[in-house]
Amino acid sequence: MEILIIFLVVFGIIVLQNPVIKCYNYLYERRQYKLFLGQETIYHTIVSQHLRYYNRLNTENQHKFLFRTYLFRKAKKFHYIEVEESAEKPILISATAVQLTFGLEKYQFNFFKDIYVLKHDYHYGFYSRPFEGHVDHSGIYLSWDKFIKGLSGLTPNCNMGLHEMGHALAYVNFITQTEEDKHFKKEWMNFSKLARPIFENMRQGAKNLLDNYAATNYQEFWAVSVETFFENSVRMRHEMPELYSAMCALLRQDPIEIANINKLAA
Repeated sequence: MEILIIFLVVFGIIVLQNPVIKCYNYLYERRQYKLFLGQETIYHTIVSQHLRYYNRLNTENQHKFLFRTYLFRKAKKFHYIEVEESAEKPILISATAVQLTFGLEKYQFNFFKDIYVLKHDYHYGFYSRPFEGHVDHSGIYLSWDKFIKGLSGLTPNCNMGLHEMGHALAYVNFITQTEEDKHFKKEWMNFSKLARPIFENMRQGAKNLLDNYAATNYQEFWAVSVETFFENSVRMRHEMPELYSAMCALLRQDPIEIANINKLAA
């Protein structure tokens, strides 16, 4: 009997907490929205200069995109290591995360409180090769020079920011399970049914549009697929149509037909 009473009490607390949390989030976003409106022009100026993806959105979705970018930036602490702090850096990094998750409900990666911006490639742990970026329990790490080159299209098929945000998205859904997006987790199984055989073939030496680094492990296959999905969308849809369609379903957006993003996310 005592066990039943304890169970009912705990269950009641959980049930009551959910509406309270939703109410708090709603009120928080309303307050932040008013503050955001005063900065929207600045965000638009910075993002529109660097993100082709953003410039292809309609006005309504641009407004939504910038507000999500604002909330993401507000939720993070940015650390600058041997690189000068500037207004554009946290905005562009936040916008890259929002681009990846724009079709999803969960997009703030709340587990990660800290983002580290380094000037160049760096060494991490016991690895001999330098890193352009990585994600672990302590935060998201990015090499700024490689990040900005990816945004500028100077590295074909590569966008290091999207690559690392792809890792972060998988991290919060499958490793920490702290910000699970129900659609993403459910659709991941369908994505993997198609993606796993492609990955295994690459491990055996098969070549395709994806960079060879995708064969390193399945986590890197996913991150490289994210880069290619956004940076070489037309060719990916032509050469790997099934994988492209699976990515569209998983992320609820089609980079080629951005106008359909609301339809996919409905």
